[in-house]
Amino acid sequence: MVQGNAERFREPGTASVDDALTEVLRQGAQELLRVAVEAEVGELLEHYAEERDSAGRQRLVRNGHLPERSIQTGIGDVPVRVPRVRDRGETEEPIRFESKLVPRYLRKSKSIEELLPLLYLRGISTGDFGEALSALLGPNAKGLSASTISRLKKDWLQEFESWSKRDLGRQQIVYLWADGIYCNVRFDDARLCLLVLIGADETGKKRLLAVQEGYRESEQSWREILMDLKHRGVAVSPKLAVADGALGFWKAITKVFGDTRTQRCWMHKTGNVLNSLPKSTQPKAKKALHEIWQAETRAKAYEAFDAFVETYEAKYPRAAECLTKDRDELLAFYDFPSQQWPHLRTTNPIESTFATVRLRTAKTRGCLSRETMLTMVFKLTQSAEKRWRRLRGFHHLAEVVGGVQFVDGEHPSTIAA
Repeated sequence: MVQGNAERFREPGTASVDDALTEVLRQGAQELLRVAVEAEVGELLEHYAEERDSAGRQRLVRNGHLPERSIQTGIGDVPVRVPRVRDRGETEEPIRFESKLVPRYLRKSKSIEELLPLLYLRGISTGDFGEALSALLGPNAKGLSASTISRLKKDWLQEFESWSKRDLGRQQIVYLWADGIYCNVRFDDARLCLLVLIGADETGKKRLLAVQEGYRESEQSWREILMDLKHRGVAVSPKLAVADGALGFWKAITKVFGDTRTQRCWMHKTGNVLNSLPKSTQPKAKKALHEIWQAETRAKAYEAFDAFVETYEAKYPRAAECLTKDRDELLAFYDFPSQQWPHLRTTNPIESTFATVRLRTAKTRGCLSRETMLTMVFKLTQSAEKRWRRLRGFHHLAEVVGGVQFVDGEHPSTIAA
């Protein structure tokens, strides 16, 4: 039976498989991948289970699979079929299923640089690494004993400590994104809070500036990390900081970088407002919120803003108050180049990078120590940083640095002309 399966997986013209266990592992990897992706699509369907289309039918339903493709791994090609969903709702932005495990253009498995931190965050112990990596990477994983992995962890920790002290004074930071990431740690009732800062310099390149442990998201913790940036060379205040409603960060940045303007994250704000509304009202309210931040001008955004408040204030005052209290901070992006609005309206540079980290740490059974968690998150983020794209309209950043205030995303000289 195993021999037959081995023949089915063998590439034409290749030698016979020496170890039938390899084929079993490959089949196991295929089944594990299938189950994991099915769990992803199941979670999405469950999230929208109560939503209906105009005919009263369930809005989101399964719609077969995408064509089968192979993922290249150390044990050969592993076939995978990613499910599709169909959104029967009448919206401008239909819901689509995008697998985090198997992104659309993935053709090769992660490099060992990313694989080791991912395995740690999944709960694999040091002693099990050799077996796990041999199964995933094949005979090329020789020498990865428990002692080797332990030495590698120490090297990464030293790398992180050196990185945390590096000089940041070579280029000016124009934009700053801040967020707190919570992770499970061992022998501790409280979750570890990682304070993360990402910046964009005057060339439009995004850089990971800091990842530090903090006490929740307190003002003191944020003040310490911002002061550290200042001491390491960020002497000029960033032009704009983007974050959620955590009061600790906003109080800290006004004391450390007093000239920095503030932009509240629309993704977090939308979630907070919708949480104050019943589920039946949320789809319509979400569309109304989108009309605010998608408006072409600040004046039109104000109109949509006032329309939302007028619609929901009487019946749902908490939702209206949640929105209105940050009115100016939510619309600060209109004073910056329109090409950069998609970057400035949310903390997505952090959210997208840490989506995998959040997913894995939330489900980690063998909780990690604080030191290991911090180091693993650093390595994953450092790897992701290599794929970050430059800001759109980066040629306008010199004007932003020079103090030019754009009007509805346009340069003042263009409007005058």
